[in-house]
Amino acid sequence: MQIFYFSLALVLLLNLVAGMWRVVSGPTAADRMLAVQLLGTSSVAILLILAHATGNPALADVALVFALLSAVTTVAFVRPAWRIKEGKNDSH
Repeated sequence: MQIFYFSLALVLLLNLVAGMWRVVSGPTAADRMLAVQLLGTSSVAILLILAHATGNPALADVALVFALLSAVTTVAFVRPAWRIKEGKNDSH
């Protein structure tokens, strides 16, 4: 069963490579941000799979920290864009 978990982690690592290509070549900032979200989600999945496969619960804790950092990064990216959009809608 561990071979299955490690091969699944390898597939997710290949997913990370594809996501890094989108971060580098993404035409817009939104595309790059979505690719970074993909990287965060994939890294959390890899860490959870490896935690289960190796029996190391510390990897699950690291995965939770990555999930929180991913959410905070998204909010930090969206807030300035939201403020600009609100400023354009005010026509006083």
